Amino acid sequence: MTTAVPAQRTVLQRFPAGHPRGSRPADEYAAAQRDQGIAARVVMDLPSDQFLVVADTSTQ
Repeated sequence: MTTAVPAQRTVLQRFPAGHPRGSRPADEYAAAQRDQGIAARVVMDLPSDQFLVVADTSTQ
């Protein structure tokens, strides 16, 4: 039997969803992290009403 291990994520930065530019600051930050070799992406955290820039962390 194979079981999946939930992905572990590190929150790199948080941005308020009510920002006048929407998710753009989070997108720009994630792009800058990717330029540095970090596989960052933007996700929406509904309970906190924030855009999170996250990177998957390996548990191996």
